[in-house]
Amino acid sequence: MKEDNYTITIFWSDEDYAYIAVAEELEGCSAWGETYEDALREVRQAIKLWLEVAREKGFRVPEPKPHRRVA
Repeated sequence: MKEDNYTITIFWSDEDYAYIAVAEELEGCSAWGETYEDALREVRQAIKLWLEVAREKGFRVPEPKPHRRVA
């Protein structure tokens, strides 16, 4: 399973004054950053760690949602 195939949503939070990145298929997997790029880098690391722990504990690992290529 490719770790970079999970859906990532990034948005600006006025409350946190930061970009928030959420891995949609992985419950509770999110990160933040001062820039869009920081948030993306941090959530990619969070996805890797989330999957590593889930596999170690024997938890079910959700499949990434299928993606449609946009030209």
